[in-house]
Amino acid sequence: MGAIALRNVEKTYGHGPKAVKVIHGVSAEIPDGEFIVIVGPSGCGKSTLLRMVAGLEEITGGEIDIGGRVVNKLEPAERDIAMVFQNYALYPHMSVYDNMAYGLKIAKLPKAEIETRVQKAARILELGGLLDRKPRQLSGGQRQRVAMGRAIVRQPQVFLFDEPLSNLDAKLRAATRLEIRKLHAELGVTSLFVTHDQVEAMTLAQRMIVMNAGRIEQIGTPEQVYGQPASTFVAGFIGSPPMNLLHGQAEGARFTIDAADGSAAPPLSLPAAAPRTGALTLGVRPEHAELRPDGAWPLKVEMLEMLGAERLVYGHLGTTLFTLRLDATLTPPRPGDTVPLHVSREHLHWFDRSSGQRLA
Repeated sequence: MGAIALRNVEKTYGHGPKAVKVIHGVSAEIPDGEFIVIVGPSGCGKSTLLRMVAGLEEITGGEIDIGGRVVNKLEPAERDIAMVFQNYALYPHMSVYDNMAYGLKIAKLPKAEIETRVQKAARILELGGLLDRKPRQLSGGQRQRVAMGRAIVRQPQVFLFDEPLSNLDAKLRAATRLEIRKLHAELGVTSLFVTHDQVEAMTLAQRMIVMNAGRIEQIGTPEQVYGQPASTFVAGFIGSPPMNLLHGQAEGARFTIDAADGSAAPPLSLPAAAPRTGALTLGVRPEHAELRPDGAWPLKVEMLEMLGAERLVYGHLGTTLFTLRLDATLTPPRPGDTVPLHVSREHLHWFDRSSGQRLA
C-alpha cells in the first residue's frame, strides 16, 4: 500500500555548464510499513531527496513510485503523504485542535469524522488535555507532537519527517524519539525520517540509508551499518567516537602504519592475516581494543576524558591518532604511559585504500 521505490533518482540545479548535480542516481526499495532513516552530514542531499518524494522539489531524472504509482508529475496533495517539518509550522492563532483539524476541514470531511480523527491522534500523542491551548502555550516537544498529530489525522500512505527533532534539547529529543517509535508501532505507516544525528538514526531506524555527496553509501539495519560498514565514510560517520582508521601497508599478519612524517614505524602484529598484501586501511572501533598485558599494539597515551560510565583514552599508534573506549570502573592509564592494546580478529575491518570500499 505505502511502499516506496526510488529508481535512479537524480536532481540537478541549473542548466548548461553551470548546472550542479546534487543527487546522483539514487535507487532504493522501501516496503510498506517500514521505518527508514536517511542519515548523512549536512549538504549530502538527504533533505533534497525527501523533498523530491514529497513533491516539493522537481525530479531531474529517474522515477519515484509511491503505493504502486509513479508520482513524478503529481502535486504534493495528490501523493497521499504527510510531512512533519523541523520548525513545526503551526498556525499561532489557532488552538491545538484547530491546527490538527485544519487540513481535514479544507478537505470538507464531515465534522464527526474530523472529531474522531483528531481525538484518536490526541490519544496516541497524549495531547488530550492540550487541545484548547494555543501553540505559544506549549513547550517545544508539545508543539512537535501537535505537528505529528496534524500528519496523523491525514491517514496518509507515507509519513515524511524532515529533521523534526533538531530544535529540541537533548532530553526532549530522547522523549520525542520514544513517541515516534510508539507512533510507528501503533500505526505501521511507511516512514522516511531525515536526520544528521546518528543517535536518532540508530535508535529509530528499522533500516538506514547512509548518504554522502548525493549518493547512497550503504543501506542496512543499524546493526549491519555499525558492525559491517560498507566504506571508510560509513565507518567514520556512524559511531561516536568514530572508528579508528589506520592507513598503511599489509603483508600477511603484519601491518605497517604510514607515518605522517615519513619515518619508519615498527609493524603491528595482527591476530590474522590481512585479506591481501599492499596498501590498505585498517579499521577498529574504540570499544573493540582492549588493554591487555599480551597486547601487541603499543599505544602512547596523551589525554583522557571521563564520560560517566566510560572513559575515552586518546593516544597515538606511531604517528596516527587512536581512540580507546574503556569502562569507567577499570583503572585508567596515565598521560605519557605506553600501554599494550589487543584487538581480536573479528574486530578488524579492512578497506581498499583507493576506493574506500570494504573488503571481504
